Amino acid sequence: MRLWPWVGAFGAASAATLIYGALREANRLVLEQRELRLKCWPKELGGYRVGFLADFHLRDEYSVRLGQAAVEAVLKQCPDVVVFGGDFVAYYKTETPCLLEQVLAPFRRFEGKAIAVPGNHDYWDGDPRLLQPVLEDLGITLLRNEVMRFDGITWVGIDSGNALAADPFTTMLEAAGDPAVVAIWHEPDLVDYLPSGASLMLSGHSHGGQFRFPWGWTPMHTYGGEKYVRGFYPDAPTPLYVSRGIGTTGPPSRLGVLPEAAVLTLTSQREA
Repeated sequence: MRLWPWVGAFGAASAATLIYGALREANRLVLEQRELRLKCWPKELGGYRVGFLADFHLRDEYSVRLGQAAVEAVLKQCPDVVVFGGDFVAYYKTETPCLLEQVLAPFRRFEGKAIAVPGNHDYWDGDPRLLQPVLEDLGITLLRNEVMRFDGITWVGIDSGNALAADPFTTMLEAAGDPAVVAIWHEPDLVDYLPSGASLMLSGHSHGGQFRFPWGWTPMHTYGGEKYVRGFYPDAPTPLYVSRGIGTTGPPSRLGVLPEAAVLTLTSQREA
């Protein structure tokens, strides 16, 4: 049997799949609206709504347009806060401040109720220190192993583990004893190393696997995003929500894993 025709057919099918995923599925943004019932969430904060955006991977006009659509989708829902899960950029370049401005300008009208952490890509060809003044001008607080308290919630922002910049232990100590703690850490698998005390951890990084075939096979995983890939994990060491993200990493394509913007309603399991 001649093998080359089969090899050629497989290559053509793979190329066609990547092209379809790039032109179609990578741009089919979904607004996820989820209720997360948490074991350790104060009843008086039940119904608190968190807009969650991760992994813009801004690099060109296409990523800017998708990012703008994600921001618009979340802000239309009027959440109480918006959280950014890292990887604002695919890599840092001279145009980065302009790209961020184009996507995130609406947050100037959001009265400072926006919190972010860096992702590993925010260290590529740059450093989050380059992003910080741009984000602050847009009304977004960047937390790097820091704690911020507002709306009766302690927000713990942990820097990227993959960039070897994370300090979860000292940072979580600052939140010790607080009744409502939300940790934000780009890499979801690191929830296994998060000290206790948080009601919820929010992550991105995995891109939901980016490719999932009809029989459930997900061949592509990011380092630190292999165990917890997408969605809500209530039985993780700390309850965890993992965004499928907005942009892409590696091939600019998706299959069976659509980009997402999310609005998460936090409630207590103790509520009637």
